[in-house]
Amino acid sequence: PSAFWEGKTVRQRVASMLPEDTRLAGEEGVAAYDSAWTLFNGDGHIAPDYPKVLLRGMKGIIEEIDDHLGRLDFGIPSDLAKYEFLNAAKICCLAMINFAKRFAQLALELAHKEENETRRTELERIARVCQAVPENPASSFQEALQSLWLVHLAVQLETNGHSVSLGRFDQYAYPYYAHDIEAGVLSREEALELMQCFWLKLSELTKIRPTDDANLFPGYPMFQNLTIGGQTPEGLDATNELTLLALCAQATVRLVQPNLTARVHKKSPREYLIACTNVIRMGMGFPSLFCDEIIIKAMLHREVAIEDAYDYCLVGCVEPSVQGKWGGRYGAGLTNISKILEVALHGGRDPRSGLCLCPDERDLSQFKSFNEVLETYRKQVHYYTRHRVVRDNIQDIAWRDLAPTPFLDSLVQDCIGRGKGQKDGGAVYDYTGGETGNIANVANSLAVIKKLVFDEGKISGKELLDAIDSNFEGPGGEILRQMVINHVPKYGNDEDYVDLIAKEAFRIYITEPPKYLNTRYGLGPVGGRFHPSTASISANVPFGLVTGAMPDGRKAWEPLADVTSPFRGTDLKGPTAAVKSVSKLDNYLLSGGTILNIKLNPSLLGSDEGVEGLINLVKTFFDLGGMEIQFNVISRETLREAQKKPEEYRDLIVRVAGYSAYFVVQDPRVQEDIIERTEHVQI
Repeated sequence: PSAFWEGKTVRQRVASMLPEDTRLAGEEGVAAYDSAWTLFNGDGHIAPDYPKVLLRGMKGIIEEIDDHLGRLDFGIPSDLAKYEFLNAAKICCLAMINFAKRFAQLALELAHKEENETRRTELERIARVCQAVPENPASSFQEALQSLWLVHLAVQLETNGHSVSLGRFDQYAYPYYAHDIEAGVLSREEALELMQCFWLKLSELTKIRPTDDANLFPGYPMFQNLTIGGQTPEGLDATNELTLLALCAQATVRLVQPNLTARVHKKSPREYLIACTNVIRMGMGFPSLFCDEIIIKAMLHREVAIEDAYDYCLVGCVEPSVQGKWGGRYGAGLTNISKILEVALHGGRDPRSGLCLCPDERDLSQFKSFNEVLETYRKQVHYYTRHRVVRDNIQDIAWRDLAPTPFLDSLVQDCIGRGKGQKDGGAVYDYTGGETGNIANVANSLAVIKKLVFDEGKISGKELLDAIDSNFEGPGGEILRQMVINHVPKYGNDEDYVDLIAKEAFRIYITEPPKYLNTRYGLGPVGGRFHPSTASISANVPFGLVTGAMPDGRKAWEPLADVTSPFRGTDLKGPTAAVKSVSKLDNYLLSGGTILNIKLNPSLLGSDEGVEGLINLVKTFFDLGGMEIQFNVISRETLREAQKKPEEYRDLIVRVAGYSAYFVVQDPRVQEDIIERTEHVQI
């Protein structure tokens, strides 16, 4: 088998196409970005058009394909390519029907052998359901869930992709639930049991990852995002009974999948907000909360139609999408902006590798003003973003050529109509992501340089450069380190001095990706560009392993700050101050999604007053312009006990990054990073 695949893998194709500078800019050299984690699987990062499957069935989709096949003119060369795609999609849809019928046959065989009458009746019903769907439209809530699961499973099998998500489950599944409830053939309790079973099935899925990739994704997350709440395409509140039932399923099953996310808007019902908070206080990190007003603004900024912007769902960690219409790529390269700043402060040279890919005549010992520091940082951001874009576009070409996904593409508008897959421009919308994080380290470091070197002149640039090059271990190094830690404002405390530096430094990065085109530009979709995100998963830990000491006092090789969150132990004025700092960033430009982690002591939410305080904190953040917030509600003492007695805490779930996972299976470095995050004891 290995000989057969020689020269045919995505990894080998990408390696053969990479320019040398692009390779050295990434994980094999300077490590200013890391795209290797995408090389072992398909793209994924999508919410397929599951509502269409429930409404039309695979039979209806096949009829649509046949209609377009019948219009082809083989005298037109482009129609030959359309035939190849459409025929492949039809074969896959027919296979999907056969796949379901095999389950029906198995259930019937098991029923014939079953002696327990109750279980035999269940198996016979399963057989009837799988015989009907997904070939045909769903006609009941159970058929809807069964059809959804089988098609979702097939998409996972076809692509081995990351972050295949469920979309707005409470919206498209609700009509089937309401019909059965009104007809008296289903009770709320029976519906909850069916949903609990669905949650269990989602938790069965996993994939084998290489070691380096597992360091980025500790805890085996699959990022199967399921979105609830929010607004309708017309702008009305969308919460319903199924919204609350989804929260109930999460609370009772207590698993790490699906990745439950809740949309919140200014008129979200109080009952819904309380229900979300009651699940959050259980300590699983679910649901993460998203602000409709800011995300809709971000999507409109990217030319998404207003009705689609109101109908957004979340994909993977926190990436906004439009279900069944968004064929772009979110799983792009992870950018280490702290590493880029480190390189900028050393005249373009990476101290760890010795590489100098983008030379500059100045380093920290030679800058004459703070503006020169920012301009050098800007220069390096431009250089490394460009190479990350080159790398990501090469990978898209490799995926297009070697890993086509005709079944998944048949569930994305308007691939059938255009007769081509997503990677050829078949989707309505198409944007390529690019995640980053650790803005706190960049902001705090720049604040140190501005205040101590240029504003007050307490130290020279050379003294600070020597200190970080010696990891603060040379003569006077620790004294200087304590000065930068204790006498310079830190991001996360609602202090404009550093927060506005964070805003400027972050804007330098997030305005760079949209300057670049992806491989689908001009081929049909709206967009065809790159856009920024902070959904950098747990990259702050491995990125720290390649980043030396920084002017903010962080020592070499230690974890960096995660996503847009303050650096652990530096946000000393409570969560309200922290969210006010984060709200000053240009969050509406982060159309690829963003994350804010907040860690609370469980005692805070032990009363109705605590629940009210959390709701008010979220409302304040969203009113100020925040996009997303998620909570770990757990104490340091519990986490330390779990480290000592992992066998007693096997079911302990924590919020790691854009996902939740079991704490005891995390890499010890990730465990420590979670423990060391600031634990707030008051709101």
